[in-house]
Amino acid sequence: MKEGADFSILGLVMDADPFVQAIMLLLVVCSVATWALIFEKMVRLTALRRQVGKLVRIAKEGRLSFNGKRGLVGAVATAAQSEWVEGSDREESRVELRDRLERAMRLAMKGELRRLEFGLPFLATVGSASPFIGLLGTVWGIMNSFTAIAAAKDTSLAVVAPGIAEALFATALGLAAAIPAVVAFNQISVALGRSAEQAGTSITSLAKVMSRGQNEGAVRLEEVG
Repeated sequence: MKEGADFSILGLVMDADPFVQAIMLLLVVCSVATWALIFEKMVRLTALRRQVGKLVRIAKEGRLSFNGKRGLVGAVATAAQSEWVEGSDREESRVELRDRLERAMRLAMKGELRRLEFGLPFLATVGSASPFIGLLGTVWGIMNSFTAIAAAKDTSLAVVAPGIAEALFATALGLAAAIPAVVAFNQISVALGRSAEQAGTSITSLAKVMSRGQNEGAVRLEEVG
């Protein structure tokens, strides 16, 4: 490698082998996409927590509104209303009604949560593969460095250091892309699991109240005009 090389980030990228440069570009793109996905999930998880809070309050009140609300509450309310209307003429026990309503509401909840899971496989892939992609760039760069050293027949630090630095920079980029992806994947997965548990508990309570309400002649589904 040439003496007096530029050790700045731009210099390390520009002096690297084209194959290593391609790997660096790929890792940068993955890192940018990861952070964009993280911010998007932060916004949507905040909205999900509000929806789950509403569902918890509705379960305590025992009344489920279905006036075209969006999000988790709207999906659950629409599913419950559909099952309620469809089974209004059926002669079924309270347990059968409760199970049917709960099953419909849980399916609606899972559908909403599944939409929030979009992008998680990408985070998992970046978190697991990025270090190895960076390592590939490092190995390739070091091979080129040793080849250049052999051609120059000079093993001084001034000759060895630039090539090694360029190669190791690829590993650093791989770690920079992988660490946020792994942390975000774990945090988002935990947040979705907790929200699903809270929403599921509320749905069970709602199904009990609604089935009890029908047997007592009091419809618990409330349409807000």
